[in-house]
Amino acid sequence: MTVDGRGFFDLQVNGYSGLDFNSDHLDAEKVRGVCARLRADGVTNILATVITASLPRMLSRIDRIASLIETDSLIAKTITGIHVEGPFISSVAGYVGAHPAMHVIQANLDTAKRLIDAGGGHVKLVTLAPEADANCVVIGWLRDREIVVAGGHSDASIECLRNAIDAGMSLFTHLGNGCPPALPRHDNIVQRVLSLSDRLFVSFIADGHHVPLFSLRNYLKLVPQDRVIIVTDAISAAGLGPGRYALGDQFVEVDQDGAAWSSDRTHFAGCATPMNRMVEQLRSIAINDEKIAQWTRANPRRLLGLP
Repeated sequence: MTVDGRGFFDLQVNGYSGLDFNSDHLDAEKVRGVCARLRADGVTNILATVITASLPRMLSRIDRIASLIETDSLIAKTITGIHVEGPFISSVAGYVGAHPAMHVIQANLDTAKRLIDAGGGHVKLVTLAPEADANCVVIGWLRDREIVVAGGHSDASIECLRNAIDAGMSLFTHLGNGCPPALPRHDNIVQRVLSLSDRLFVSFIADGHHVPLFSLRNYLKLVPQDRVIIVTDAISAAGLGPGRYALGDQFVEVDQDGAAWSSDRTHFAGCATPMNRMVEQLRSIAINDEKIAQWTRANPRRLLGLP
């Protein structure tokens, strides 16, 4: 499962095996247990992901994860850093996804500084909608601090995406998701990002639900191989099967097929499929192990500037 002691590197883990990183009361022993479970499942490194909520709750959750990283060796070895997804995303239905629209805000430096400061140097990745960042001020500020900036939950125009890339955006988060199920035929966020994938890393959720496997195969042919990253977007349900699970301040229903739905069944809300199962899905569409290793191990590290 590992190469030179390195397993999968998952840039987007909201929770796993019964634990939600967006909980207001993270227990150190339970986090240790989840880190051990991740490693047993072949995932040696993750970014713990904090999604949109009220600012005080986001700050508290980021601070708690950072504290655990600093005080426990197993946690530090597994949680390489924090991924802040929101609150600077689109509030438009569909694009907002499972994030609570009431807490979505326009990007601003004051809030960005507070979010990064709460992480004490452990925030490694921020996902935002480029159209929410006027003149790319926050993107540039994050880039200057060597924090990776991703677009996501966005309907940015092609011009806005180009400007964001010029300012320092280097990734697009879970392409094909964080957008409405019905889009304009030609000029839509998926096509825009694909057209710029020679300048961007692009992450995909390979569970077969978020993007049908036949569509995923098409996308994977278009994005340069050294720019594809597979993420799970895992929630606390990952690895546990059907049931009702927490994701931040909401509940998610996992069906018999393993798809994680919002309580009203209008959209997916995170993912219940572990990375090792996603590898099986990729193999089922004739992706070889060399590419899989690049997309799940090497490319995430390269994006973050890690050896």
